Amino acid sequence: MAEQQRRVLVIEDDHDLARAVADLLGDEGFVVEQCHDGESGFARGRDGNFDVIVLDLMLPRRNGFSVCLDLRNAGVNTPLLMLTAKDGEMDEVEGLEVGADDFLRKPFERSILIARINALLRRYDRDRPLRLNVGPVSIDALRRKTTSHGRNVTLTPREFALLEYLMSNANKPLAKSEILASVWGGDFEGDPNIVEVYIGYLRRKIDLAGQPSIIHTVRGVGYSVSAV
Repeated sequence: MAEQQRRVLVIEDDHDLARAVADLLGDEGFVVEQCHDGESGFARGRDGNFDVIVLDLMLPRRNGFSVCLDLRNAGVNTPLLMLTAKDGEMDEVEGLEVGADDFLRKPFERSILIARINALLRRYDRDRPLRLNVGPVSIDALRRKTTSHGRNVTLTPREFALLEYLMSNANKPLAKSEILASVWGGDFEGDPNIVEVYIGYLRRKIDLAGQPSIIHTVRGVGYSVSAV
């Protein structure tokens, strides 16, 4: 079976540069989407299923720092390479604080861009188990695919991040506060009951009528995942 192509989102307001990067990555076998402002880039990064995001710092509508921070707060852990034309290390300091994984200053060599993206992919793949299995549920972390009871299940990025976290900690009771911090981010200030809401989403998608769920409510604690 042929290896699935990696998907890259390029968020860059310079249309010529974005097209050049997309063509370069396409020649290397990547599937590339482009966005040209911060708002549309955030929306695609949040809702899409990308392997790498290439994000320019200076964007119309919202800058790269804002986009990166909100993606991380939305539970998107996709490796992110931030592009900047500015000099000075403070951009990189702020970028690290909002969740960027690496930086590349413009103008850059084509070979350096490819090398940085491949390094991010290797690091990300190395840090994640390739497949997790609990009872009838299986997730492929590399390709972000989910199967349950022998059928393919389509999950949103947030739902996938939640299920991956639960399955990575199988047989361990997890407090809602732990789940919030790991999946929604430590700066999440919304209603903590969002955890229950997303647990409900997952159960409706992965459970099979008449069969026990792998997601269990632990009274007074939170939730756990196990095959029994």
